[in-house]
Amino acid sequence: MKPLAGAHVTQRDPKRCPPDGPVICSAGVDGILVRFAETLSEAANRAALAFRAAIEAAGWAAVEETSSSLVSVYLRFDPLHLDHVTLRGQIRGLLDSRDWYAANLPDGRRLWRIPAVFGTDLAPQLAQAATQAGLSEDTAIASLTSTRLRVQTIGFAPGQPYLGTLPKAWDIPRQSQLTARVPEGAIAVAIRQLVLFSVPTPTGWQHVGQTAMRLFQPDADEPFLLRAGDEVQFVTTEPDTLDRLRRDPMGGATVAVIR
Repeated sequence: MKPLAGAHVTQRDPKRCPPDGPVICSAGVDGILVRFAETLSEAANRAALAFRAAIEAAGWAAVEETSSSLVSVYLRFDPLHLDHVTLRGQIRGLLDSRDWYAANLPDGRRLWRIPAVFGTDLAPQLAQAATQAGLSEDTAIASLTSTRLRVQTIGFAPGQPYLGTLPKAWDIPRQSQLTARVPEGAIAVAIRQLVLFSVPTPTGWQHVGQTAMRLFQPDADEPFLLRAGDEVQFVTTEPDTLDRLRRDPMGGATVAVIR
């Protein structure tokens, strides 16, 4: 699996980073990566989210930043006050303390219900994506709106969530050619995931839906609207309604804490 753009990565050294998970890998002078799998799975994503939350709760001295990707957790630390060997020992102790693949997801996660238009001129690739999935357009929309999806990670662009996992029918590949541009708030599908775009961008994913959300709000106290571990369910709306919702930075979404 390719790392997301912006993720902290290092050249893979098989002697330092064997293929079996979970493993602890060096990531430069001031970083360590804990990887729970080579490819995305429900268990590996759950483990990454839970393990990062546990590190944050532990409040280890000299650990300055943590972040999670689809299947791994990155720690940035101050090497003047903490060495790799000591930090690896702390990480290994925490890894051995429980089965992270079966761990509870972190507290404080939220459920977002997000209005979206599927198809029409606002999301012109719904028909072709539905055909690839072996579904009619109506059945495809029902599938995309009936599934509660987890924010598996934030990546590629500021505040941009990768949402999964969709039913098996949606195990469709990315396009071989790029779409020149999808707008902010676009919903695109591939490989049993949806991406909700936070900025206008080219993409190889198929544009099947459109929201009015502003996922990245740099002047807000929390610039990223969604967080890894949150859940999302899309609710169908009409194009004229969506146009009115653009006045709301949340695009008409409602949010509640998951209990």
